[in-house]
Order: sequence, then C-alpha cells, then structure tokens
Amino acid sequence: MPSFERYLSVWVALCIVAGLTLGQLFPAVFATLAALEYGQVNFVVAVLIWFMVYPMMVSVDFSSLKRIHERPRGLIITLTVNWLIKPFTMAALGVLFFEVLFVDLLGPEHTGQYIAGLILLGAAPCTAMVFVWSQLTRGDATYTLTQVALNDVIMVFAFAPIVALLLGVTDIEVPWTTLVLSVVLYVVIPLLAGIATRLRLARQATSADQAQAAVEHFTGRVKPLSMLGLLATVTLLFGFQGKIILESPLLIALLAAPLLVQSYGIFALAYTAAFLWRVPFNVAAPCALIGTSNFFELAVAVAIGLFGLDSGAALVTVVGVLVEVPVMLSLVAIANRTKHWFPESAGS
Repeated sequence: MPSFERYLSVWVALCIVAGLTLGQLFPAVFATLAALEYGQVNFVVAVLIWFMVYPMMVSVDFSSLKRIHERPRGLIITLTVNWLIKPFTMAALGVLFFEVLFVDLLGPEHTGQYIAGLILLGAAPCTAMVFVWSQLTRGDATYTLTQVALNDVIMVFAFAPIVALLLGVTDIEVPWTTLVLSVVLYVVIPLLAGIATRLRLARQATSADQAQAAVEHFTGRVKPLSMLGLLATVTLLFGFQGKIILESPLLIALLAAPLLVQSYGIFALAYTAAFLWRVPFNVAAPCALIGTSNFFELAVAVAIGLFGLDSGAALVTVVGVLVEVPVMLSLVAIANRTKHWFPESAGS
C-alpha cells in the first residue's frame, strides 16, 4: 500500500485544519466558491468529485462479471451485507445516536442532516480502496474485481431508491430530482467515461496483457488527481463548516461514534458468516472488507448536492473519510491474524 494512501487520514486531518483556518481568514473567498452552483450542484465540488471518481471507474473491468459464478458464497455474503443490511443498520444507528444518545449534545435542529449523511455512507459500498484492502490480505484478485464491478452495476439502479426510502422513513424530505441528478453526475457519467477509456486503451493494445498493463499505467498517472480532489474537497467543506465546528469541538468525535460501531459491527457480521460458511480466506477477507468500506466520494458528492456545502450531512460524510482508513487498516490486521481460521483453497 503506497505510503500516501496509508496515511490518508493524516492528510485528511491536515486538510481539516487547513480548511478551518482558511475559512476563518478568508470567509469572502469561500462564500464566492459556494455561490458557483446551478440546480444545487456546485461547479467547483463537481469537478473535484469527478477527479476522485473517474480513476476508480477506469480500474473496474466489467468483463470480470462473466466469472461471477466462480465465488458464489463470497458474493452472496457481500451483496447481502452491502444492500440488504448495511444501509438499514446505518440509518438505525443514526436514529439511535443522534435522536436518543447525543440529542442533548448536538441539538435537535441538525439531527435530520446528520442521519442523512450516515444513510448516504451506508448506501454507497466502496469501489476503489477495496482493491487496497484486498491486496493487504492477499485476497483473490478476481473475486475482488468481480464484486466491485457487480456493486457498480447495482449502485446505478439501487442507490437512489434505497437513499430515498431511508430518508423518507426517517422523516427527511426526499428531493428526488436532485438525488437522481447526483447519481447520473457522480456514478453514471464517470462509469461510462471509465468504460470508454478502458475500451480505447484495449483497442491500442495488441494483447490482453498489454491492455491490462496500459490500464494500470493510465490509472497510476491519474490517481494523484483522485487524491488531490479528495483533499481539496475536504479543505473546502471544513472551510464552510468552520464556524459550527469551532463552536462545538466535540462534534467530530460524536459524528464518528456511529460510524465506528457500524464499521466493526458490519465486518464482524460478514466475517463470521464467511467463517461459518467455510469460505476460503482469500475470499473471506475481501468479502468482509468490501462490505465494511464505503464509497465516501459518492456520499460526499450527493450530500453536497442534496443538502449543500455547509450542511450537517456533508460534514458527516467527510468525517467518514477521516474514520475510514485507520478503521480499515485495523480490520486488515484482524483478518491477517485470524487467517488460520479459514480454509486456504479458493473454491467458494
């Protein structure tokens, strides 16, 4: 794992400090940036989000779906966790923490948006960093690629309905037009662009190995844009959120609490299911890690589109970025230390 990605939470923390500082020093600049929007889509953030998402979509090989039958148990566990359990437990934890446990600390006026931020994270399974987590556990690369490709296809159709359902259940107004627009902007368009790029690179190659090498070379070149886009977005969001955060310094810790409970709980559920079903370790580890990790780039983008740059929902999704890397590295360590619990051969 590259050192830059390993210390992503450190860079995010530094960008948080930079955003808070710059927001206080240059409030007029941030106000101008916030005004650059149309139809609730901020142009600056939209460009940064595309920088984040596009390289990930290029990495996904949808031809791997033809091998979907080769690891059925791992796929069943991950899909069940990702789409039938995780979004709903995240919403439930949001209600528990923000309407019951922390209501006196946070105040009821922001409760709905904090819950919405959790829902957006819970309904967006990861499509990029899971390759890193899988590599760190020496996971089955074919299974990981197949799962990511399948999740991307499902996300196009399931993300908006699940988010709308859970927002409605928690009495949050559902702006359907903005929600669908966000999915088109931040999932469908980057997905199509990624497919087009892979096809172009494949046409220029003389063999499948050369095509894969060309894709890896291309994604390696554009990946820094993805990280820079993420860090610039974090800086902007905390520049807009600075006043609220400085008035409530415990806010970040309170918002992180349900995310921590969700992450370790979901991993335990998926990992236990894989253990009981005798799934080989090189499938069981990425299976559980994929179910735990979040597509936080999408969650950030949709939160901004639905609720605004200075919203509680956007803040929660950025806290998700801060929490994600150290949590996932700890889960990788747990998986590697319990490797001997699982069969070695990959037949499920």
